[in-house]
Amino acid sequence: MFKGFKDFLLRGNVIDLAVAVVIGTAFTAIVTAVVNSVINPLVSLFFKADAAGDFGPQIRSIYGDMVTFPLGDLISAIISFLAVAAVVYFVFVLPMNTFKAHVEARKGTAAEQPEEEPAAATEAELLVEIRDLLAKNVRS
Repeated sequence: MFKGFKDFLLRGNVIDLAVAVVIGTAFTAIVTAVVNSVINPLVSLFFKADAAGDFGPQIRSIYGDMVTFPLGDLISAIISFLAVAAVVYFVFVLPMNTFKAHVEARKGTAAEQPEEEPAAATEAELLVEIRDLLAKNVRS
């Protein structure tokens, strides 16, 4: 039982996953800072952020109380998600993919392309060559 647990912990995937979680947590702080510092102020130029939660229908409950469906909070969460996704894609993913493609392209042109080896002779071609050599030796 403990051997299986030890094998599980020492497997490379678990270590990689742990590193990814730690890096992801640090990365979240960077993305959140970009969204809070740049994206949210841009959204605030066009929309009043304080009133977002008040947006939505109000319905009287069976007990006579007013129930508000805060659709503004949902819309705000969707906008925040799209802002975070856009920041992650355009600031991190797209430049990294472009960089990787550039590096791969340079690797392909910088490295010498190995010369192609001649195709291996087929069995029939080898037998014909052996026959010709034997015939030549018998004549001499």
